[in-house]
Amino acid sequence: MDRFDANYERLLMTPGPTMVDERVRQAMAKPIVNPDLDPVFFAQYRDLCRRIGQLMGTQNDVFILSAEGLLGLEAAVCSLVEPGTQVLVLANGYFGEGFGSFVEMYGGECIYLRGAYDQLLEADEIEAMLRKHPNIRVATLVHCETPSGLLNPMAELLEPLKARGIITIVDAVSSIGGEPCAADDWGVDIMLGGSQKALSAPPGLALVSVSPAAWEFMLQRKQPIRSYYLNLLKWRELWLERSEFPYTPSISDIYALDKAVELLFAEGTQAVIDRHFRVAEATRNALRAAGFVLFPQPGAEANTVTAFRTPPGIDESRFRTILWEEYGVMMAGSWGDLAGKVWRIGHMGYNARIEYMMAFFAAFEAAAEKAGIPLVTSPLAAFCAQL
Repeated sequence: MDRFDANYERLLMTPGPTMVDERVRQAMAKPIVNPDLDPVFFAQYRDLCRRIGQLMGTQNDVFILSAEGLLGLEAAVCSLVEPGTQVLVLANGYFGEGFGSFVEMYGGECIYLRGAYDQLLEADEIEAMLRKHPNIRVATLVHCETPSGLLNPMAELLEPLKARGIITIVDAVSSIGGEPCAADDWGVDIMLGGSQKALSAPPGLALVSVSPAAWEFMLQRKQPIRSYYLNLLKWRELWLERSEFPYTPSISDIYALDKAVELLFAEGTQAVIDRHFRVAEATRNALRAAGFVLFPQPGAEANTVTAFRTPPGIDESRFRTILWEEYGVMMAGSWGDLAGKVWRIGHMGYNARIEYMMAFFAAFEAAAEKAGIPLVTSPLAAFCAQL
């Protein structure tokens, strides 16, 4: 189906992994070097970390870990939390809840502030929790909850935590490169990302920034970190102090990420943010015009993924199968409590393009007609009318 892209037989419109630019894929074919000895690779790695820091909005130390983005979440918790550490888990989504599992795994005491998956958390709720639990030392929060298409207001939510010197861990896996990120201004101590979302590189790399306050917190632990691979202090000890990698980096994945980040900066970081907004806003308006209900509350929608409620009485899994097998377009369902209730379109990174969304809506309309899903109006026409 080369009407979509000469490099893709089908259209992968999921919220990560995304499709990747052909130049990114070709970068993986570069010759292998020895990353522990090659000074050129050292320089490339350092420069890539610097540019990722710019996308995060931080001047803190940045590392690229060899594993999918979830490794970063666990590494942050593993390195900061020890038995008895009180952690405020801000959870208004699937991955927000998931932070709590990591905290419990490493012996921390979870104090949950939960919210509905389609509603934003509020700063006064956090203030109340901090007054009630004055011994909280660490807090976790998700910027973009991809299972629900929700974007939390980071500056507002982190301000009461920053004011009390609480160490903050922010999952920005689905926002870095597609949404404005300002880790330092927000007061983020550890920001986490992944290669396969809005950066549109292959999956396999986790991105981590660490503040001086977070380093000091780790150094003051009473018990040693119960891992080697997940121990962020190893990066401080070996890479920062001795220019040695704690373990062999995933060379080809780093080459691909380097090219993806290069392409992003060549387009212009603000231009990329603006492109995500234009595509997302047109997608949301088209779905509303067609009669669908967006999942998050108005004003809470992310610009990297759109979540909308499945029509009543429809076998949503069968519909997605039809869309994929007969029309060559993959759309995502959701996870956890939202499984079967929400559809998701990933318009992030390389996917956030007008031509891809036009192709998506053309296939979506055809599949909807086949599945007997009534449409108030053509979402494709409504999308194109905004261009």
